[in-house]
Amino acid sequence: MNSYRRWGMAALVLFPLAAPAAQPLGCLIEPFRVSEVGSQVIGVIESTLVERGDRVTVGQALATLRSDVERQSVAVALSKAQAVGELQAAEANALLARQKLARAQDLANQEFISSQALEQARAEAAVAEHRLAQVREQRGVYMREHEMAQAQLGLRTIRSPIAGVVVDRYLSTGERVEEKPVYRVAMVNPLRVEVVLPSSFYATVRLNMPVTITPDFPGATARTAKVTLVDKVIDGASNTFRIRLELPNPDLSLPAGLRCKADLGVSPGAAPQRSAAPQPAAVLPSSLRLVGSPAPVPQPAFKH
Repeated sequence: MNSYRRWGMAALVLFPLAAPAAQPLGCLIEPFRVSEVGSQVIGVIESTLVERGDRVTVGQALATLRSDVERQSVAVALSKAQAVGELQAAEANALLARQKLARAQDLANQEFISSQALEQARAEAAVAEHRLAQVREQRGVYMREHEMAQAQLGLRTIRSPIAGVVVDRYLSTGERVEEKPVYRVAMVNPLRVEVVLPSSFYATVRLNMPVTITPDFPGATARTAKVTLVDKVIDGASNTFRIRLELPNPDLSLPAGLRCKADLGVSPGAAPQRSAAPQPAAVLPSSLRLVGSPAPVPQPAFKH
């Protein structure tokens, strides 16, 4: 009986029990980003283009404000920018002045006109050229005014800054927009997962580490997320720290706001796995061999 007891103790020493697997940790699935979308200018809502639950893309129009004055400003600026009468007149006047200067130069070479007349023709040509340059510059100013009027008109359209789903609509048609947002838009692909871990996991967690996430949702299967952020400060009061995961959700089948379980697949404080060198097989003492086990074959002694 004592030999069996000794055998059991030796087995515990030679073959230690495996460490218990780490238990999944509680986590929360959140939208990757949430934007409270408002207007840069004060105005009255003319129309709302999307409703709660609609999918939106980056830059998609969500609502418009009344913009009668801005539309007229764009029309006036466009008329000025497209007006070519003054430019054509200045070009024709400059061409005529250049031709008069060429004839005056030819007559002056033949001594048919005085040098004073030649200087007058040169001055008229210079004035015509400066007038043409002034008209061209003014035309450029009109074009920039048209662009500015278009930009002011664009501010009357509220657009989505992110791609996602509309979570809520705060204002309706006819209401005045000032500081309050009009829409709330959430990005749900990818999703963000927040996990609070004990400090014993700090040496284990690393960036881009895969983590298995099991949502607390009927029919939801386990998914793989990756670590994108590890807090650099541990909360002394609770002796915990937080990590952030990125969870792909291309088909938008997983809603945000769910509780979940995060399985890191490692025990607290476990170092990254490395390939261990092979260890020699343990040989039990003869006193601990089981009944019926063959005795070791004696090896011949070598003489020097």
